[in-house]
Amino acid sequence: MEQLDMGITIIGCGSATPETLFDNQDMSQIVATSDEWIRTRTGIKTRHLASEDESLSECATQAAEKALAMAGITARELDLIILATSTPDDLFGSASQIQSRLGASRAVSFDLTAACSGFVFGLVTAAQFIRTGLYQNVLIIGADFLSRWVDWTNRSTCVLFGDGAGAVVCQGTYQQDRLLGFELRSDGSKNACLNLIYQGQCKSLNDEVSISQGCYQPLTMRGKEIYRFVMEKVPEVVEKALFRANLTSEQIDWLILHQANQRIINAVAQRLKIPQEKTIGNLAHYGNTSAASIPLALDEAVRLGKIQSEDIVAISGFGAGLSWGAVIFQWGR
Repeated sequence: MEQLDMGITIIGCGSATPETLFDNQDMSQIVATSDEWIRTRTGIKTRHLASEDESLSECATQAAEKALAMAGITARELDLIILATSTPDDLFGSASQIQSRLGASRAVSFDLTAACSGFVFGLVTAAQFIRTGLYQNVLIIGADFLSRWVDWTNRSTCVLFGDGAGAVVCQGTYQQDRLLGFELRSDGSKNACLNLIYQGQCKSLNDEVSISQGCYQPLTMRGKEIYRFVMEKVPEVVEKALFRANLTSEQIDWLILHQANQRIINAVAQRLKIPQEKTIGNLAHYGNTSAASIPLALDEAVRLGKIQSEDIVAISGFGAGLSWGAVIFQWGR
């Protein structure tokens, strides 16, 4: 008997954000800026910020529970949990905390760090486990609390970021494989363009042995270089993913880009010749939520009835590393 290949389908999504809203007027009280300055340069109006007693694992768990509910499976049916984050509650990883909170006792769990590309990288990673037949039900979460690491005196960066989480449940299927194509890329030579870097000081243990002890410094970004990088690389990586899927941009029903800057989103869509009405975004209300931005936007679009079963969706993440990637998938079972 011929062995059928295992395919992938995304069967549920969910999202969550902290309750605290911080608008541009609030921002103008702490740095020299204004609502007009922020909106015209970024497209952002408000963002959600985690309070001092809110944890990333708690927010991610809320998003995961909503995704599981839509998928119609229980946490105990999960085989694998991938948490894409750069801001875990624990430097050793937070995925296991989420596994415990969910009661997903059968699932193995781990963190994956690829900054704002994290959800895209996580989705592709999940697909490999499913396609080999090793796992059947996989939860992928993109979650970041970058408010923890923003320099709140630097208006070029602090106005950009918000906190949140988004999740999807993927399932193996012997029917149509709905993950149609992908492309992932990295370029470490441009790492300095976007950093959240460790900085230590020398600590002598004895006359012969010294070590470094310190902490991570606030996020830094070279905005103009990032913009040039995105304009060159993101349309290209989407086109390569489309080629692998044997599709053209005209066949895309929806484009969801990492929600970094409205100017970037508009320019990339234009280069891909995808009309604005096919581009999904919620940057104005959430800001840049890093690894959470794509699944958060996806979840809102699905729950609003924009994305329907059988629709073809292109997603692309890009950010620190530098890393970037794209996935083409068909929504629905």
